[in-house]
Amino acid sequence: MSDLGEDLRRTMRRWVTGVSIVSSQFDGVRHGMTVNSLASVSLDPPVVLVTLQHDTRTYRLVTDSGIAGITILSAEQANLSDRFAGKVPEHADRFDGVDTFTWKTGAPLIVGGLAYLDCRVASTHPLPLSTLFILDVIAARPSENGKPLVYFDRLYHGLSQ
Repeated sequence: MSDLGEDLRRTMRRWVTGVSIVSSQFDGVRHGMTVNSLASVSLDPPVVLVTLQHDTRTYRLVTDSGIAGITILSAEQANLSDRFAGKVPEHADRFDGVDTFTWKTGAPLIVGGLAYLDCRVASTHPLPLSTLFILDVIAARPSENGKPLVYFDRLYHGLSQ
């Protein structure tokens, strides 16, 4: 990684983000990964974006299936963030023992999340090591309670309110 890339990495650690898990399924296989590269692009039409690294199973499943489920994690789900961030190896079933459900696309979503997005891939924009996915939101639902899992400077934090 270039010096500028490392500078950007250290700089972006100062940006407070929520934590989400992007998941997909294709041909009987499901997988997911923790991301904080989630952003709302448009409300009308409803569009979000995520970036996924090319060397991940989640990237391959989203690419092959054209669908993605996004679970925005609650403060009580830091263990799931760690699991889907790679504490469970890439080849293992990260969903083992995790309660899930599906909506319109069939992409897995995780029970207990703070909010959910069910999406179809609208377009892709390849980068050298990852791809930016523009996703049409097919269904969205916030949870009625709970606090967000917040990530800042490589640590999880809670909201004081």
